Amino acid sequence: DFLFFWGAVFLVTTTLVAFFKKENQELIPAKEETKGITDTYRLLFSIIKMPAVLTFCLLILTSKVGFSAADAVTGLKLVEEGVPKEHLALLAVPMVPLQIILPLIISKYTAGPQPLNTFYKAMPFRLLLGLEFAFLVWWAPKVKHEGGFPVYYYAVVVLSYALHQITLYSMYVAIMAFNAKVSDPLIGGTYMTLLNTVSNLGGNWPSTVALWLVDPLTVKECAGARGHSCATAAAAEV
Repeated sequence: DFLFFWGAVFLVTTTLVAFFKKENQELIPAKEETKGITDTYRLLFSIIKMPAVLTFCLLILTSKVGFSAADAVTGLKLVEEGVPKEHLALLAVPMVPLQIILPLIISKYTAGPQPLNTFYKAMPFRLLLGLEFAFLVWWAPKVKHEGGFPVYYYAVVVLSYALHQITLYSMYVAIMAFNAKVSDPLIGGTYMTLLNTVSNLGGNWPSTVALWLVDPLTVKECAGARGHSCATAAAAEV
């Protein structure tokens, strides 16, 4: 119901904007970036052919592979170990003010001539947090009791998520600052959109692969069923 309501609001408001919003002709620059869809794609192709842009795209497409499993699978594994989904959802609430404040703080360090320095410094800490997340999943069944999980376990989870948000936003703000810095002002919109799209793709495809690999890489043992393997989802169901 929630998604349906806001989906309807989104459709209605954007349709109203399309019909009733008029451009101010006096403020439109004489020379536009592009004149149509074909020109836009031709421009994108000419940008991505540049050696520096091509190398940078390859780097940001692969830079997030190291923490894709920790980002995508940790929450699911905690639920699998018995942590209630509603408790995990509540743990996200303290992260909201942190997510608002972090970009304001980090932007001070990414405003200089080398914004990617923040990206480089945050990466090893984010990789180490992947190991810490694995520890949280391993630790969950050890501390679980009949009433659920102790308060100190949730405190450690919140602290871990907070540290993760610091590293995540340090990398995110740094890459956005770098994209804004290197984009040609004459074609800034197209240039930045290309780099940000590649950056987003670099975060999404490793998470998809990580989720796909969960079942093949999970070791399972069958209890009370000799000669049967639980390696696949179908076999485990049997």
